[in-house]
Amino acid sequence: MVSKNQLKLIKSLHQKKYRNQHGLFFVEGLKTVKELLSSDFESEYIIVTDELKKHFENYEFLSITNNELKKISAFQNPSGVLAVFKIPKNKPVDYEDWIVALDDVRDPGNLGAVIRLCDWFGISNLVCSKATVDCFNPKVLQATMGSITRVNVQYTDLNTLVTSAHMPVYGAFMDGESVYTENIPKKGILMMGNEANGISDDLENLIKNKISIPQFGNVTTESLNVATATAILLNEIRRS
Repeated sequence: MVSKNQLKLIKSLHQKKYRNQHGLFFVEGLKTVKELLSSDFESEYIIVTDELKKHFENYEFLSITNNELKKISAFQNPSGVLAVFKIPKNKPVDYEDWIVALDDVRDPGNLGAVIRLCDWFGISNLVCSKATVDCFNPKVLQATMGSITRVNVQYTDLNTLVTSAHMPVYGAFMDGESVYTENIPKKGILMMGNEANGISDDLENLIKNKISIPQFGNVTTESLNVATATAILLNEIRRS
């Protein structure tokens, strides 16, 4: 059975400061846990309710009751399995292909969706501002559906990234040039902004290539969701 100390540790991992302190994070959900177990992420332990034990016969695991799991889960309706993993060491960013950069994206679902999109479009590197939500947040991990194992997510100062990268930087702006008329290069950085404020003024001043997704409907909407916009732009980048 899972111990009280283990339950206390997992509860603390809901917060970023304790994830960093212990070098650990946890994920939930049968598919996500299985994805991480089959990757090069190093597991600490797996906690499973009786209903899902049959799926982990080839692994060592700890038993937990549904009531105990509900107390430590990040979700109202836990899936029946939770696993704790070590936070992997930082990997260098590969500048030989396109890179997606996120400026202060705060919503866990949006970050998780962008990680999945990077995986789908074969983007191996995602660089985030330090104010962007933590990629090991339980809700981010749930939204990635395992794609976190195939995308190198790094946090850094984006101003430094833009000024030091020897490749073109394309920023998504409402008043930018239509992406459909751009001559897209083979590699570059795609910069996406905060959900409410877009790309910060400091970064905007450093970005020469401003692109947009043209609107065809008559109804005026403020903007597209950042994950939706990323999907459209990555599709055009890869199509080109």
